[in-house]
Amino acid sequence: MNATEHRLLVHEGTFAVLGPSGDVSGPPGWALPSAQSEGTVPEGLFVRDARHLSRWQLTVDGSSPAVLVPASHSPDSDFGGTAVLTPHGTREEPPAYTVFREQAVVSGELTERIRLTSNLGEATTARLTLTADADFADQFELRSDHRSYDKRHTVRTHEVRPDGVEFGYRRGEWHSRTSITAEPPPATVDETGSSARQLGWLLELAPHGTAELTLRVTAHPHGAPKRRAPTGAPPGGAPGEVIAWLKSRTDAFTSAEPVPSRLTDWPELARACEQGLVDLAGLRVAARGPDGEELLIPGAGVPWFLTLFGRDSLLTSLFALPCRPQLAEHTLLALAATQAREDEPERLAQPGKIVHEVRSGELAHFGQVPYGRYYGSVDSTPLFLILLAAYTEQSSENGGAEEAQLAARLEPQARAAVDWMFTHGGLDEHGYLAYHAHEGGLTNQNWKDSPGAVCTADGTRPKGAVMVAEVQGYAYDALCRIARLARTVWKDDAYADRLAKAAAALRERFESDFWMPERNFPLLALDDGGTRADALASDAGHLLWSGILGQEAGEQVGRRLMEDDFFSGWGVRTLASGQAPYHPLSYHRGSIWPQDNAVIALGLARYGLHEEARTLAAGMVEAAARQNYRLPEVLAGYSRSDHPDPVPYPHACSPQAWAAATPLALLTAVGDAPGT
Repeated sequence: MNATEHRLLVHEGTFAVLGPSGDVSGPPGWALPSAQSEGTVPEGLFVRDARHLSRWQLTVDGSSPAVLVPASHSPDSDFGGTAVLTPHGTREEPPAYTVFREQAVVSGELTERIRLTSNLGEATTARLTLTADADFADQFELRSDHRSYDKRHTVRTHEVRPDGVEFGYRRGEWHSRTSITAEPPPATVDETGSSARQLGWLLELAPHGTAELTLRVTAHPHGAPKRRAPTGAPPGGAPGEVIAWLKSRTDAFTSAEPVPSRLTDWPELARACEQGLVDLAGLRVAARGPDGEELLIPGAGVPWFLTLFGRDSLLTSLFALPCRPQLAEHTLLALAATQAREDEPERLAQPGKIVHEVRSGELAHFGQVPYGRYYGSVDSTPLFLILLAAYTEQSSENGGAEEAQLAARLEPQARAAVDWMFTHGGLDEHGYLAYHAHEGGLTNQNWKDSPGAVCTADGTRPKGAVMVAEVQGYAYDALCRIARLARTVWKDDAYADRLAKAAAALRERFESDFWMPERNFPLLALDDGGTRADALASDAGHLLWSGILGQEAGEQVGRRLMEDDFFSGWGVRTLASGQAPYHPLSYHRGSIWPQDNAVIALGLARYGLHEEARTLAAGMVEAAARQNYRLPEVLAGYSRSDHPDPVPYPHACSPQAWAAATPLALLTAVGDAPGT
């Protein structure tokens, strides 16, 4: 079975990975192109970090039908799909009927309509079975990372209902269910010798007539908040109705003013922006604000990260701010609601710190992974402050007052975040924001958070308190922006003066400690033991975005990033080629990240390097155009001279939020849209 034919459907925190026929029947794991994992991605229906459907196999007249048209080839493929199947036949005895299998995913449900059309001029009977199972596996169990988790004392149940079957899973107070209902109800529900159940129907077909089944798989995850049905949602709708509704919701999001295609005469960039908005619409997940209000925020990506990630959701919202400011509003409220209020060392939580990751699965609930609410990022907190100020500044430029009201409402959370930067964050102790490797969690806590991503030119890793360059730029930008916000919105001149003074001192220290005059380039990182991480890395481009470098140094860095060892023709590599740690297929040591390039492009434009910004944008746009205008999370670091097309990174999320928002940032960088 070719993995490229598999189908991925996603909507508001729910996603399904289905085979070409619409089945969930693959081996324990198979390679999904552009899917971030430690190895492979399983099929199934996933909600709140758990697999609620692990088997879903259709047979007709005792065997799996042949696939004439895979669901992935449907013109409605962004929202659902219809596979065309037949029983096996021959030239002399062609199939008696054809099966049209239509599927869609919407907020915790997989809906399916199976329509049989007779090809005969006489009555016939079709025997259909659907073999179903729900293993309720936590997503962390399904990664190929050689870890195992103790799950003793679990109980699985199967209850036959008049219109289907319900699977249950219990572990102590943890209880999840998956219900399967059918119209017409199954004639039989049989055991299979395993945990799966087989639902069966005998369908009578009149001469050249049709018969239909409508099925609904509904996940009931443990602890899921009750949400009101979205306005206009099709109650009990068939997949066609669901697809139409999803398309209308997506169209409303993508066509809201301003429309990117009206802001540029670069058609390929406009198409990439439009695809990015479609993907962002599907990747939104439910969250709650400080007062319990319902929100939709950008989930990081499919398949492994469809949840709130502080850094990802913040940068995605920043990129989209000129076009879709509501994403920023919802993200800020969701992060304010999850901001740490006390010390919890096992979660790296400290008062005022902004969350890195929120998980809802079983293993997080029982503390077997630390990610229920995990605060292992050093940059989410300054990025929260940057987004709050940018959101307010954009409102002021547009003559609005609504965003200033949000800045006033979130003043306590913003001040707590600033306090964290000085105290627990390390500005007071080290002069810089710093982090320590977390045993059992993340070693690196900047955006390049894989082990070994922060290193010297010979590959040595810093130890102790690690101070990464781009994070100091974020801190500088946050202090500058919040100083202006304090002066204009909070009317606290003394606080504003204090932050402005601290920002100026940070910039002066940084220029002294991080600049390598012999290379006209900044260090990647320092540690408190004196290690100077001198690898030439793309993080330097983030310093342009933040404005912490002087004009001359910024221009030198910007031009250096566009030389051949950094710029592949598609984008800037995370690590310049030719260095000992460089690897074009590594996660962070030579690969090409669209989000990284978006930040660099914005930085180039900030320092007046407009030709370089447009060259970089052109590479990214062409890379998108050669992949149906959807940028994945990450590309391999090979250049155009190595291969005429972008080389995929084998484990990249796609769709992925900040990659989807990258074309919107490029639109800002090339001067065709208002910037932040």
